[in-house]
Amino acid sequence: METRADEAGTLHEVRHAKLTKEVLSKADVLILPVVGTDDHGKIESSFSTETLMLNKEYMSCLPKHAKVYSGIAKSYLKNLCSEVGIDLIELLNRDDVAIYNSIPTAEGALMMAIQHTDITIHGSRCMVLGLGRVGLTLASVLHRLGAHVKAGVQKPEQFARALEMGIEPFYTKDLYEEGANADIIFNTVAALILTSRVLTRIPHHAIIIDLASKPGGTDFRFAEKRGIKAMLAPSLPGAVAPRTAGRILASTLCQMMQDEQRNRNREQMDILACPSGV
Repeated sequence: METRADEAGTLHEVRHAKLTKEVLSKADVLILPVVGTDDHGKIESSFSTETLMLNKEYMSCLPKHAKVYSGIAKSYLKNLCSEVGIDLIELLNRDDVAIYNSIPTAEGALMMAIQHTDITIHGSRCMVLGLGRVGLTLASVLHRLGAHVKAGVQKPEQFARALEMGIEPFYTKDLYEEGANADIIFNTVAALILTSRVLTRIPHHAIIIDLASKPGGTDFRFAEKRGIKAMLAPSLPGAVAPRTAGRILASTLCQMMQDEQRNRNREQMDILACPSGV
């Protein structure tokens, strides 16, 4: 069933209810926001002005077959689901979701680069750190726009992939030597890679767009001291293309729930097919 919203933003075919034990006891699926809960169980909600808290008392009310879906999960939520024996699925850990999300991420990163530089992407010297799912998409887009792209990698297979794409690869252990001529640096590595030592080699006119999850991979304090503009920009899909980001998650959720239902129906059929006494 498709949910529609009118011009006032009111959702139709959706029933609002208070978060109670009774509601949870009848749920097959619990869908949480992208960030799941905070470190204390608080849920950020767009549909309620009340503070929503998820604790063991509430989670224990979910049926044992229920699934909890979240974009990511902090230790609190992981431990809570494990303690009550409920399956937790982190959607942003799926390859398909991450690859789909890499498209609005790359577009958002390009938007930021254009806004904060006085040069064109075409002909600029761009560096992409990390050739994972986001890095590959971003490096490919930059290359097609005519940028001179260098990619920092850690594995030989990533080095080979960069060469195949027509991109100049280097190993991140050599970042200190490689960063001297960069105009724009895009970081996707979720570890401190742009250290104070590395930043001493980065030109003052360069900008750094850090796409890694908080706290990023840049020594932001040292970058500020050196006069290098460095920006942390996680969660770009939801920021620059919320409708697309929502559709990606909704499509994945629907497919996963349909697959789960088919599996449950198949298991029930197998049980019914067992002869008596088996």
